[in-house]
Amino acid sequence: MLTSIVAFIGAAFLIAMVPGPSTVVILRRAVVNGRKTGMATVLGNECGVLLWGLAAALGLSALLLASQVAYDAIRITGAAVLVWMGARALWQARRVGGRGGRGGRGGPDTEPAETAEVSCRRAYWQGLITNFANPKAGVFAVSFLPQFVPQGAPVLLTLLAFSAIWAVVDLIWYLPLVWLAGRMGGVLRRQSVRRRMEQISGAVLVGLGLRLAAES
Repeated sequence: MLTSIVAFIGAAFLIAMVPGPSTVVILRRAVVNGRKTGMATVLGNECGVLLWGLAAALGLSALLLASQVAYDAIRITGAAVLVWMGARALWQARRVGGRGGRGGRGGPDTEPAETAEVSCRRAYWQGLITNFANPKAGVFAVSFLPQFVPQGAPVLLTLLAFSAIWAVVDLIWYLPLVWLAGRMGGVLRRQSVRRRMEQISGAVLVGLGLRLAAES
């Protein structure tokens, strides 16, 4: 059992390090709105991980493998969410660009950009929806978690334990990223830097959404 847990933790860390939609959303929130909001987004993301793990443990996410209609419904919904968030980021970049350079003694490179207040509750839901609207996470959970269940172990309890470990590993990975993004927030929130960051994150989210929508 201990060997399976160690192997699972190592695999979970490798998976957490692969950037995806959640990484983009979490870093964007941490940079634009600060570490507290970034952490709320992380907590939402980890609740999504736990929900997928619970679904895998109960056999619900296996429906995504068996039903093309269910998979496509979640896939299209998730793609729409990513495209919408990306479009909002691009719109924010345009607004920041419109404010930058119009008068002011410091200019866009010396004055921090104004940031729209985002509540921790909204950031939490954004992290949760981003994770849970990704059908790949469900397919991954149902195909990945059972591989580490030792022979003879209680399947349901073991899968639930692995789901909790998966969320904790994810949390450990994102904590330093959010801390670093918040630490650099004063620089990254300057108008010129934030505009470029919003453009990049918006384009990435739209691209990920379109890619998800186009996949079979």
